[in-house]
Amino acid sequence: MSAATSNSLSRGETWSLLVLAGACLGVLANSFEGEGAPLVASIAFSGIAFAVTYGMIRWLGPVFIKAGLSGKDMAKPKHPVIPETMGAVCAVVYLLVLIFFIPFAFYKDIVAATSGGGNRDVVVEVHHVEAGRTLHRFPHERLASYLSGLLSLQCIVILGIGDDLLDIRWRHKVLIPAFGAIPMLMVYFVDFGVTHVVVPVPLQPYVGAFLDLGFFYYVYMAAVAIFCPNSINMLAGINGVEVAQSLVIAVLLMVNDALYLITPFRHPATDSHLFSLYFLLPFVGVSSALLFHNWYPSKVFVGDTYCYFAGMVFVVVGILGHFSKTLLLLFIPQIFNFLYSIPQVFNLIPCPRHRLPKFHAESGLLKASVTEWAIPPSPLIATALELLHRFRLARVRKNDQGQITESSNLTILNLWLIWMGPMREDRLALSMVAVQIMCGIFGLFVRHCLALLVFPADNRALFGFIL
Repeated sequence: MSAATSNSLSRGETWSLLVLAGACLGVLANSFEGEGAPLVASIAFSGIAFAVTYGMIRWLGPVFIKAGLSGKDMAKPKHPVIPETMGAVCAVVYLLVLIFFIPFAFYKDIVAATSGGGNRDVVVEVHHVEAGRTLHRFPHERLASYLSGLLSLQCIVILGIGDDLLDIRWRHKVLIPAFGAIPMLMVYFVDFGVTHVVVPVPLQPYVGAFLDLGFFYYVYMAAVAIFCPNSINMLAGINGVEVAQSLVIAVLLMVNDALYLITPFRHPATDSHLFSLYFLLPFVGVSSALLFHNWYPSKVFVGDTYCYFAGMVFVVVGILGHFSKTLLLLFIPQIFNFLYSIPQVFNLIPCPRHRLPKFHAESGLLKASVTEWAIPPSPLIATALELLHRFRLARVRKNDQGQITESSNLTILNLWLIWMGPMREDRLALSMVAVQIMCGIFGLFVRHCLALLVFPADNRALFGFIL
């Protein structure tokens, strides 16, 4: 898309977005004036978020390029310059949607339990308050958790934009998500404070049904907050892969939430999973709009802001929704990619600034990128690389003296190209989406089926029918 046309919407796009936004506004008006249905309102807000994000990305592209927020797409023949840091647009729209959603989630719940005239000191007795159906009331005691999640997301967006502007080195920015998670962890400590975990059945005779981790539980949550955003950032480098993997994780998390909402009885975790949906639905809206522009051939780059923002959304719903272990089961490809990258992350093997696959201009295909060894590796590292090469987990090249002169970069993208051979960028991205989906479905299967081998019970409302 040329700079001259990148800031304009076609007539079809304009009318489609207007119709979508208008329909969603009608749903919101009906929802707020009626008895209240926050889940329906959240779905409507997601549609508005999609429409606004789609238009804003198109309009702001030339503005970002003019401001110097641009980059070259190195996997294209002519290396076109396109806008960068468009994840910031998604994040800002998302934050505004969460703010505007507050009255729909909490207003009726709070006012219905008070005099209704603004005097919050006069409280109506419980038997005078209409509780409504299960999915129609969001407990106002969760307002503090909601706002803490919102505050953490605001912090991570500011830090992410700073990273995109200053281009901070990886070893300096790895702890950025931990600072963003501080507001959420502080409110968790004050408002909830649960630090015990369920012990697997085989171990319960020795340590009991629950184990209180105390301070170490907060260390664990901080580690999750650091890992999720950085792991999405590490599995990057081709058009659409950051957004696509995030969308798959978000959709699978919503499937997991649905398992606790479609039961014939009110599950104890219903409120936590409604909380999760209220954060995930708008995220799917803004990310879908971004994917339209970021998919091959990409018209925009997402920037590190989106990776931090997406990862922190998952951290917020996982920690405040109290299913962080389930969340990690959906990060199987990211966990593998991190473990596989450890030798380069910790400089045991030289790590170039960018490890994205190499574009071959003549064929138009991507192939695994390599790191050149100016000095031959030590015997231990050389042996390890040769083992990886033998098991097709890496590719090495040697000189006439048998010394390693180059080795493939250790990322899952390069590994896939080693296994499958050179391929076009969009096919590689689709392959990663397929891997993410299969691993995610396996993770949900482990959580809701295999977990019963070591835990006493689980919600199997959906899987029970399938199995």
